[in-house]
Amino acid sequence: MENFSSVAEMINSQSQNLIDHRPARSQLECTRVRVWRMDHSSDTQNEYPFACQTVIDTGHMANVFSAHMLPSSTRIATVAGDKQVRVFDVGESVGRSPSGSEMRYSTRQACIRVLRCHSSRTKRIITEDSPDFFLTVAEDGQVRQHDLRTPHVCGKGTCPPPLVKLPHELSTIALSPLTPYQFVVGGESPFAHLFDRRHIGRHLQEEWGMLPSVDDATTCVRRFSRYSRAPGEAKGYEHITGARMSAWNGHELLLLYLYSTRDEPGGSPVDMTSCILPPNSDGKEQDAAERLSNMHDGHRSASEVVQEVLENLEDTEDAEMNTEDLLGDSEDGDMQTDEAESEDDGRIIATADMHLDVAVIFPRMRFSGHSNVETVKDVNFLGPCDEYVTSGSDDGNFFIWKKSSGELVDILEGDEHIVNVIEGHPTLPLVAVSGIDTTVKLFAPARGPGPARYSRYRDAASVIRRNDNASRRGLNHSANLQFARLLLQHQDRALEMLRGDDDDETDSESRLTNCVNQ
Repeated sequence: MENFSSVAEMINSQSQNLIDHRPARSQLECTRVRVWRMDHSSDTQNEYPFACQTVIDTGHMANVFSAHMLPSSTRIATVAGDKQVRVFDVGESVGRSPSGSEMRYSTRQACIRVLRCHSSRTKRIITEDSPDFFLTVAEDGQVRQHDLRTPHVCGKGTCPPPLVKLPHELSTIALSPLTPYQFVVGGESPFAHLFDRRHIGRHLQEEWGMLPSVDDATTCVRRFSRYSRAPGEAKGYEHITGARMSAWNGHELLLLYLYSTRDEPGGSPVDMTSCILPPNSDGKEQDAAERLSNMHDGHRSASEVVQEVLENLEDTEDAEMNTEDLLGDSEDGDMQTDEAESEDDGRIIATADMHLDVAVIFPRMRFSGHSNVETVKDVNFLGPCDEYVTSGSDDGNFFIWKKSSGELVDILEGDEHIVNVIEGHPTLPLVAVSGIDTTVKLFAPARGPGPARYSRYRDAASVIRRNDNASRRGLNHSANLQFARLLLQHQDRALEMLRGDDDDETDSESRLTNCVNQ
């Protein structure tokens, strides 16, 4: 295993670059992009000698959530919490330093395009087989298609309409290179939606010189959901944090449940005897949002809200400690927890979805053992033929299952706190893993006999039991603590965003004279 600064987002198959975004020294400055390249001249002893040779200051005003190298080019696209999409190009020097040391580029030197089409935090990018063409998804419920060959000025009503506009926040998007005409989105809804871009209405209107409406841009052809909520998952808080479509066969979809776009809607439910660990399972995250809203409406200071959060945190922590003393890790404790939940049948409610007339596909397989409570976690396929499935966990491990059977293959330590991102190399037996701490870990097959150094598979039973108990308790006090710290560190910035101030006119942006809006 090798350590790398920042968060791994993608390993590029052509240039052997590893793209990441977060500096090693501070988690408050998550606005840089680092490019790591395999350089055997810098380390002849290491089998995979990655070295950071390019650092780009993006100019984003909030955390960078996703960064991707555009195919067949040296361009890098980023999305961030400041609602912007940015494109950078430092030419052939990307990942290549003449001196072998880090080459740092300012925003003015590297940025070639700024896109401000989204109205809320932009979360993910997916690329296609083009250096000019990519999709983004944001918390404004929109999926937008960007074509760098057709410039426009954002904010003047000339932005192309989004491909998708849903009434809930979106946080993930998936597309397979084998079926690029369709993509899946997920977010604050129990349903993932499959959209098809092969819609004749859009092309006809473009030929007539008209901008197509959102409804004519794509068609929702399938929905994906579960039959019921997971144990401990509160009604109304079901959501999807990660989605991935198979690059091997083009039809399998991973939402931690395994689906296929070729399956017929309906069917028999999967075996629910094993416990899949739920996403955020109570209303505490919503409570935080309500506190933010109240702060805005009442013009309360961030310090006042922080004090309230910390007071609530103490009460919550005491209550959880008492609950743990009573319940422990026993099955009796699980039974008492279940009895305390609301008396409903646990079924997913479909009335809140805007595509009620679209058929629903149910899962083929489910994967359990991890805990997905505290952060947004991606899911992924692994193996040359996507034979395995993987996901991060709140306990700092990442789990690997056999796709065909759901059997747990291994549990590996990937982060000091939480594992969020897992990416496999397209051609080499390498997996890049990152989370909350300031390193990226690179995993390769172990050599020699004996257990792997970072494997926790021997302790699988206890690891799974702890994760199960943590998930049933729901979102714990650490989320409230992080919320309080965030407000303390960014009081002015938080108040500015809550009051709806437009940050497009900040001094930083005015200095980006070389950035052309699109």
